[in-house]
Amino acid sequence: MVAGDLQRMPEGRKHLRRLSQTPHSDQGPAQKSRKKLQVIICVLLVELCERFTFFGIVCNTILFCTVKLGYNNYLAATVNLCFIGASTLTPVLVGWFAETCLGRTKVLYVCAFLHFFGTAMLPVVAFPFEDFYIDTHHMTHQLEPREQQILFYIGLLAAALGIGGIRAILCPMGAYSLQGYNQHQLLSFFNWFYWLVNLNSTVVFLGIAYIQQSVAKNLGFLIPFTSVLLALIAIHMMRNKLTYKPKKVGSLLTTLGVFLNSFKMCCLHYRHLSGDVASWLDRAKENNGGRYSETHVENVKVLAKLFPLYGLQLLYRACITQIPSGYYIQTMNSNLHLHDFLLPIAAMNVVSILPLLLLAPLIECVTTCYLSKEKSPLAPVKVITLGHACAALSVLVAGLTELQRKAYPLVEQTLSGKVLQVSSMPCFQLAPQYILLGLAEALVTPACSLISFQLTPSHIRGISLHFLTLSYGGGCFLGAFIIQLVYFTSGGNFYPSILHDGNLERFFFLLATLMAINTFVFWSISYRYMDLSVQGKALTTSPLTEKLLRYKACLRFYDTVDRSYTNNSIESIL
Repeated sequence: MVAGDLQRMPEGRKHLRRLSQTPHSDQGPAQKSRKKLQVIICVLLVELCERFTFFGIVCNTILFCTVKLGYNNYLAATVNLCFIGASTLTPVLVGWFAETCLGRTKVLYVCAFLHFFGTAMLPVVAFPFEDFYIDTHHMTHQLEPREQQILFYIGLLAAALGIGGIRAILCPMGAYSLQGYNQHQLLSFFNWFYWLVNLNSTVVFLGIAYIQQSVAKNLGFLIPFTSVLLALIAIHMMRNKLTYKPKKVGSLLTTLGVFLNSFKMCCLHYRHLSGDVASWLDRAKENNGGRYSETHVENVKVLAKLFPLYGLQLLYRACITQIPSGYYIQTMNSNLHLHDFLLPIAAMNVVSILPLLLLAPLIECVTTCYLSKEKSPLAPVKVITLGHACAALSVLVAGLTELQRKAYPLVEQTLSGKVLQVSSMPCFQLAPQYILLGLAEALVTPACSLISFQLTPSHIRGISLHFLTLSYGGGCFLGAFIIQLVYFTSGGNFYPSILHDGNLERFFFLLATLMAINTFVFWSISYRYMDLSVQGKALTTSPLTEKLLRYKACLRFYDTVDRSYTNNSIESIL
């Protein structure tokens, strides 16, 4: 109707109507800026609430499992590491599910519900029922231990899935426009990004841990429940405007499919076929009898060069997870009293975060000074090697400190309403191992993100960061597996329930030895990632080119034409 009316109007009136329907030039940009500001505020609010929930659960799980559920130290540490690993892996898996199956909006609401449900289960389990649920006959309504454990695990699983969905859909790394950045700008972005994340976790560790163990017993799990309400409000405020729609440029399934098809074709090659290829992954190409195009295979070959980097992050991440597991148990069994004040256990976690909060601005200043003098700063791969060495040294110091801690006499200390026998050694003497591990994290994580981003073509950088995330989550599960393996092979001696009756230091010495070997292996292959100036080139081929390549393969198979003529003719077309 509008188009028809415009056609029937005189030329002058048509021009006048168009001017009247056009918004003022000063209102358009102002409205866009206002909407952009609303989106930024809501995303920051959701990010804050999600991190608040995650760290609130992490810093309370071991204490709750050991004091309230009666778990041994190794089992409590395993539960905590599995929750961290699941929360790290689910953003990748939920993001893929949202793209291929249900849709991002529906998955967002499902994950928001799971997040709400999971964090609601935890207060049900952690509430001191003897204080709040007393009926008229003065009978307490306590949950049976089995029911309590079932609700606890259901809550952890639902919260992990919800956290993964919120991270994948509302706050993905791909939402930041990093395509046009140079190496210095990328490193600066990753440094400040992780700086903000750790600044948030500092507030969370201090606040929630103190509430949990000093003020309101087990009410610490109520804070995640409250924070998820804020996240739901933020999601309701903006709805789909909070979601970021990334470009569809391949998936993890395609990458894994190339590997499986290459392996299958290699097996067939040795049994039936003949001919050689430059790389075993080339057998997945269609012109070599595989199922995937040359574009997909070449992209996977670029990613495969980074797999040694990802693989060597597994053991490093297992060392980093000692902060919420082994180091946490050490701190819990040390003297937390500062005069008459009972320090929260997570205060030592803040000590591990301080190096990152201080180093990010320092690294930024040093890098800027080097660039102003036209000098090259330290290569990221050397920074990673130094960080791995700091992680190995931290675990070694933890073993030596454990020997010193056991030499102190035992004293009584009340945690979460229960009196425990702990060492009289002040918990501040554990600070060096926390500082070294925080220093390692400040050096390694931004540099790994930079290498993963810089050495891959722009259209597969999201997949590269997904693999890096998978290595981080896999490292958490590897840490849990090492704890289980060491506990059962040593008969509980290397990871004891009562630290004075066992030898936890031997576990730390074993982990330090493994990490030292891991550091040496990474140093030996670090030359592969020294030069970041040559970025991965995007391979794009037209359908006609791929058809010509398949036609060329058919001619060679039947040997019907001269090979030199075929090569020259097709290469001239390409």
